[in-house]
Order: sequence, then structure tokens, then C-alpha cells
Amino acid sequence: MSKRKGKISHQPLGECITQVQRILRERYCQQKLAKGLDGVGAQHKHLEELLRRTAVYGESNSVLIVGPRGAGKSSLLRSVLQELLEEKEVQENLLQVHLNGLLQTDDRIALKEITRQLHLENVVGEKVFGSFAENLAFLLEALKKGDRTSSRPVLFVLDEFDLFAHHKNQTLLYNLFDVSQSTQAPVAVVGLTCRLDVLELLEKRVKSRFSHRQIHLLSGLTFSQYLDRVRAQLSLSDDFCDSRFAQEWNASVKNLIEDKSVQDVLQRHFDCSKDFRSLHVLLMLCLSRVTLAKPTIKASDLLDASRLCLADCKTNMLHGLSIVELCLIIAMKHLNDVYEGEPFNLQMVHNEFKKFLQRKSNSMYNFSPPVIVKGFEHLQQLELVRPVDGSPKTQREYQMMRLMVDRSQIMEALQKYPQCPTDIKQWALSAFA
Repeated sequence: MSKRKGKISHQPLGECITQVQRILRERYCQQKLAKGLDGVGAQHKHLEELLRRTAVYGESNSVLIVGPRGAGKSSLLRSVLQELLEEKEVQENLLQVHLNGLLQTDDRIALKEITRQLHLENVVGEKVFGSFAENLAFLLEALKKGDRTSSRPVLFVLDEFDLFAHHKNQTLLYNLFDVSQSTQAPVAVVGLTCRLDVLELLEKRVKSRFSHRQIHLLSGLTFSQYLDRVRAQLSLSDDFCDSRFAQEWNASVKNLIEDKSVQDVLQRHFDCSKDFRSLHVLLMLCLSRVTLAKPTIKASDLLDASRLCLADCKTNMLHGLSIVELCLIIAMKHLNDVYEGEPFNLQMVHNEFKKFLQRKSNSMYNFSPPVIVKGFEHLQQLELVRPVDGSPKTQREYQMMRLMVDRSQIMEALQKYPQCPTDIKQWALSAFA
């Protein structure tokens, strides 16, 4: 019976496609780690050793992981934690607190989040503390084990670490580093940042309590490695429910990656960003086009997905403008060309628009001044125009402004604008002549 079951590995096509979409979506959305991060062996070993000393031996540490966006700082930390948590002792003892400088914008919010992640809301209750340090010390004291001899190790991960340096008096950083220097409780503080000058942001008292350990990550990824990673992210594993479908899928992925047009698209994405999060967005869009009628990803799917990813948001906004707003944009660009990028005001734009109307004896675009003003205000709300920095406060129609879109964006929008009048297109072309 078992032999017979082993031979039957073919599933209906619809079931296979459902499984493929489930597996790959989980891979992209949950940022599942690739096996073995490339080129970070020394950094991985260093970080693992530091965190092991805290989790196993109760030694406090602090470290900064520094590198550009997309270099793999979070992936490195997740990889190290994944390995450590496979050990029973670490799994039972280590507590984790993850804070982000974009979310915890002041120390009060950060302290509430620490309390929530340590599940100590009931312990704190209605207690009132005199200072941040007292509150943190109470939280760490509450984590003591039953025999009162030792405390559970806590790992504090501070993402966007440089933003915590802008908190008032840097109280959170001071107290965390102070605890990591003392023998109160085993604490590891790991900061992730893309700023090389992050230590210059720290106050003297905070800097003196930091261990000055830094792990630097540089994105040394080559395009061939990037292609290999794309292939790995799209490929199915050997334990897929239908082995024949998995082989066909992997063969189609191999052919896709070798396609010249696909490599050109991926080269453009590689040049823009080596961040795998943006790559996952691209691959997710491709995956959404896989259906029963088209059970593999084609080169055209990747090209369409790339256009969506690299679409210019300002050009898309121009598609939705009314005719009067489009006319104002063209008038502003004409002024930019004539005055070589100097700022303009609403009155100048209106005068330029009037010149266009004078050339048309039976013009249907003779809008009243309030309509012009309303259109200009809408452009300002969309941030297609913005006031010049440091300009004196004057009447609205005389306030100096700058146009925030360039010639190519306007021309692209005009080509795709639904039923754009011919004379407006001609006026736009004359403005760029």
C-alpha cells in the first residue's frame, strides 16, 4: 500500500497552482529566510556569540548593526535568532522586545510597548513610578525566576536606532545601556541603523555606557548573485505535492531567468535597489497572474509587473487632473522654460494661460478666475506645486511657487490622458519646443 501511495504524486492542475500560490505568498509576505546568507559569515558568528553569552551565560551586551537599506541587517538578526532558538535552554529563557523608532516616537510609548511585549500589564497595574529608570527597573525585577537568584535574559531590538536618539534626553537609550553595563539583569541591546554617524547623535552619558561594538554590513551583491536569488525565490522545493509539476515549474523559472528581456528588467530593479523586499513585491505581482489557463510565469508578466512597480506616482496623478488643472501645469512649465526654472506665482500662470486663450478665437477654455484659483489650490494640495522656502507671506495669488514635475512626466501624462483636446497637446508641444 505504501509503495502504491509513493507512486501516486500527481495532483489536479488547479490544486497544484493553489499550492504554488500559497507557498510563494508565504515566502514573500512572511520574509522567509533563504538558507545561508551570502558573504556575512564573520558578522553572523560575531552576533551569534554575543547573543549566546546573554541567552545562555547571563552576560549583558550591547551592539549596533550598521549598513545601508537592503543590506540584510534584519535578515542577519533573524537568522541568528532562528539558530539560537533551536536550543531548548535559549527557547525557554530568552525574552524578546522589538521596538521601532518609527512607531515608538517617545519614551512613554516605548515603555508601554516594553510592558506589553513582556506581558507585565497585570504586574504594573495602577502603580505610579517617579521616573523612567524606576519603571524599567521594576519591569526587570518582575522577570526574576521563582528562586529569586537569577533573572531571565531579555533581548531588546531597536530598529531605526537613530530615531531613538532624538527622544527627549535620550532617556530610553540611557537606561537600557545603563542596565546592560550593570549587573541588575542580563540584557542584550541590539540597534539597527543605516546611519554611519549614529554615535555622534548620542549624548556623552549615553555614549559612555555603550560598549562601542559595531557590526558593519555592506551590500556586496553582484547581479549574477541577484539572479540566483530570484531563481531561488521562484523555485519550488523537492517535497512539493506533485513532483512532475514542480520539475516543469522549475524548468520554466530557469528559462524565464535566462530570457534577455527579463534580465534587462531585473537589472533595472537591481540598479534601483538591492532590497529583497522590493523584489518580493515584484514577484508577488507576477504570481498573481498565474491561472489555470496560464500555469507558469511568462516574461510579459514580469514586464507588466515591473511597469507597475516603477510607475511614477506623479505621472499617475497628472492623469486624473481636470482640463483646467492640466492647462495650469502646461502654463507653469512654459514659465519654467522661459525664466529658466525661476519661481512663479498664480498671477503669472494666469497671464500665461490668457496668452493661450487669445490665440484661440472661439476657445471653450475661458474659465472664470475663481475656477482658476480652485484648480491652483488643488494642485498645491496634491504637492505638484509647492511654495518656495523662506518666501515672505503675501497675498495668495502673489506667493512664489515651484513646479514639482518635469517635462518628461508632463509629456507622458498628456499621451495617456483620456480624450485630451488636440489644441492643448499642441500648446504643450510648443511650450517644450
